[in-house]
Amino acid sequence: MSGKHPYRSFSALFLTTLLMLVAQGSLSTYLGLSLAQQSVDSTWIGALMSCYYLGLVLGSKLGHKVIARVGHIRAFVASAAIVSACAMSHVLIDELAIWLVLRVIVGMGMMCQYMVLESWLNEQTESTQRGTVFAFYMITSYLGMIGGQAMLSQFPELGTAPLLIISMCYSLCIVPIALTRRIHPAPLQPAPLKILAFWKQVPQSLTAITVAGMMAGSFYGLAPAYAASKGMDTGQVTLFMSVTILAGLLAQWPMGKISDRIPRSRILRFNAAVLTVLTLLIALLPLNGLLLLLATFCYGILAFTLYPIASAFANQNVEQNDRVALSATVLLTFGLGACFGPLIASALMQLVGPAMLYAFISCCALALFLRLLRVNYTQKHVKRMMDEQQNAQFKMGSGDLVSSPLGAALDPRVDEETVLSQMRDEEFQTARQQVPPGYDEDVEWDKADDGFDVAPVAEPENAPATDVKQQT
Repeated sequence: MSGKHPYRSFSALFLTTLLMLVAQGSLSTYLGLSLAQQSVDSTWIGALMSCYYLGLVLGSKLGHKVIARVGHIRAFVASAAIVSACAMSHVLIDELAIWLVLRVIVGMGMMCQYMVLESWLNEQTESTQRGTVFAFYMITSYLGMIGGQAMLSQFPELGTAPLLIISMCYSLCIVPIALTRRIHPAPLQPAPLKILAFWKQVPQSLTAITVAGMMAGSFYGLAPAYAASKGMDTGQVTLFMSVTILAGLLAQWPMGKISDRIPRSRILRFNAAVLTVLTLLIALLPLNGLLLLLATFCYGILAFTLYPIASAFANQNVEQNDRVALSATVLLTFGLGACFGPLIASALMQLVGPAMLYAFISCCALALFLRLLRVNYTQKHVKRMMDEQQNAQFKMGSGDLVSSPLGAALDPRVDEETVLSQMRDEEFQTARQQVPPGYDEDVEWDKADDGFDVAPVAEPENAPATDVKQQT
């Protein structure tokens, strides 16, 4: 893909993403508010969110198989239809246990839809523009979530009308991707996820995605409780969340541009280091009012850009045929982080206090920074050793021409009479033939240092006496 404005080439995919996220963002909020109005225990609300992420995890392998079997567009259409039906099922069914099953199915369908969109974008995007395209993808996602909240705010009594609109959005998101004029990727052959292989191939990216999932799950699930513990009312809590999400939205485009010019591994380390300090200050200092809003705004810039940068970084280091499997691994990794992060953070908050939310996030960021630093150092060290070994194994060419005076005849610095006399000297010819192949008279063994513990090779017993040491 080429062009000054790459996002125009993927307008159909971005419109599909917008409609899909309007539905998804409003559905989660609708279910939570509906249960709250019915005075249902908050444990059920948390269980609904956990089941959704569980569906994301379970859907990673299933989504890859479906895409490999029927192709991107058909897999997306089938998943969107199932999710739309699940959304409408909440109108007919009141059993909370069945709602949990529906949330798992929705999570599996959404995973397949995410895999289609992200693998499609990665497969047809040039490496130099991948950060920009993914930034616009994330901006569209945030706009969809904000649009879903805005739609839901028009129905304070809830009822069935929001579910009808949600189902309509899930159905309409099929239209742009089904009518796109772009050549969609060909269906791939069924293949395993190769999770361990990707962890070895792109460890920095997947580590950052895991931590990003832990941060996102913990923040979306527990930040309202933290804000309420600071004495904020409902309007202030909403403002607190909106400022953070808005910061993540505004940061996507410039951070994507920056990641196309600066090494993405360096940006990930910088974000992790600053996040460690920032979240630790939020946990320790009694911030309130504008200072707290400023701090959470900075948090949104750094935390919500980890995923797109890490995803783009992973895709630039894998082959094109592996990108659907990589997308599944990325989403699986993010889902696992989002599952376990809130569980750990909520336990710490219950034991110590609400401030442990940001203390936990600070520990995650610190672990990410140390991990990235170690992996980056190890990769550089291995590369340096390989370069040194390759240089040490370099040898001058050998053969009849090199060991013959004819080779010197090609050098303009050698006197022509000397060459002719050597060619007529049979004793000189015989001595030259006894020089082992690969012998380099210009380099002595004791001057070579390749950084490895290599023992020198013993000289042959019948080797002629010489003033120059042989080099193996």
